[in-house]
Amino acid sequence: MTFSIAAHQDGRFGIAATSSSPAVAARVIHLRDSVGAVTSQNITDPRLGPALLDALASGADPEAAIAAVRRDEPDIDFRQLTVVDGSGAAATFSGRRTLGVHGAATGPHCAAAGNLLSRPDIPETLCTAFAAAEGELEERLHAALAAGLAAGGEAGPVYSAGLSTVSAIGWRDTDLRVDWQEDPIGELGRLLGVWLPQRDAYVQRGLEPAASPGYGVPGDDR
Repeated sequence: MTFSIAAHQDGRFGIAATSSSPAVAARVIHLRDSVGAVTSQNITDPRLGPALLDALASGADPEAAIAAVRRDEPDIDFRQLTVVDGSGAAATFSGRRTLGVHGAATGPHCAAAGNLLSRPDIPETLCTAFAAAEGELEERLHAALAAGLAAGGEAGPVYSAGLSTVSAIGWRDTDLRVDWQEDPIGELGRLLGVWLPQRDAYVQRGLEPAASPGYGVPGDDR
């Protein structure tokens, strides 16, 4: 039903996810400036994302953060979790009742997991592709998601995808979502190509509006 990758690069955190279900990014992606990247998926409980991030913020490493949530979550057997912190440490958890063929993997500064997969090694493919990719964090996350799809992805088709990042500025500087499309990962890549050249200008508009560039739209006379 879902496969995803959480990652860290140069002080930034990001997550890319895809699913056969609609609006996957709204439920799975959890990010916090200067703290970490967390996914909560399978039979998803979005409340676990903030709980894991709170544990990281209190000083726990990824393994300890997952252990703390497992102690407090009565339905943990239904959950699948990934955690990456600012040191690049990563951990995963898949409960006994994770759906279908499932798997999880960690790599340098990344963690991936999936359920209802075509093959259990899809998460490892995501981590390998992320490590091999170059460019912005967003580009590397998308490359990992595309590699997972090319390797077989889910057992069935995916219809939604999302990619989000934080950079310690107070909000998500990238937050892209594709819902109910035949090729959501391809469409996500197209959107990323439109967004990335503009991203920093939109950040500047938030932080330094008087110095920010014009909008380049009718009615903007700057």
